[in-house]
Amino acid sequence: MLKSGYGGIVENVQEPPVQWLTAGQLREWASLMALVTMLPARLDAQLSRDAGLNLFEYHVLVELAEAPERKRAMSELATYAHGSLSRLSHAVSRLEAAGWLQRLSRRGAGRRTEVQLTDAGMAKLEQSAPGHVGEARRLVVDTLADAELAGLGHAARRIVAVIEPAVSAILDPHGQDAPGIVPQAKNGDQGGRDGTSCTRVDHVGLSREPRVEDRP
Repeated sequence: MLKSGYGGIVENVQEPPVQWLTAGQLREWASLMALVTMLPARLDAQLSRDAGLNLFEYHVLVELAEAPERKRAMSELATYAHGSLSRLSHAVSRLEAAGWLQRLSRRGAGRRTEVQLTDAGMAKLEQSAPGHVGEARRLVVDTLADAELAGLGHAARRIVAVIEPAVSAILDPHGQDAPGIVPQAKNGDQGGRDGTSCTRVDHVGLSREPRVEDRP
């Protein structure tokens, strides 16, 4: 291919050959595309039907419940909830209108808007969690063996690290998903995948509803 420069055509540049997927790679890629398309839709449908929330709004409530004082800055919350500021702003507006959270303006050297989960929002999350947990178990957790679930989570975090390192740092704060490290499910793994009782209501533990005394 001819490449143009300020002085006209300067060199003949060859486009790199397309690295098409092998039959095996294509099968795995098609399976992944089916998963990332169908699973969020099913989880979203359950939450909408049973709790009047969508999946992103549920994640917003969860991340606030896990935050110190149930509060995060908007920019930080967008990263933790895996969404853009624009999408978060729309979600916060609806959740605030329902009385489940409130916006707080912080003035000073670094003026910013914070979002705080209200008691009503915490109650809404605790009410909504069992149905979401049940659907997550039905569709994913109870479908896979412990080792399969650990491997799936490991692979997902590796991909997230390429897409958005900031989110990867949240999911894998200790760097345990480095290349070449394959997670092993622990014996007697029940509820939380690390063998402990997990307070998270939307991630891999899904073992019980969040309680105020569980958070720092």
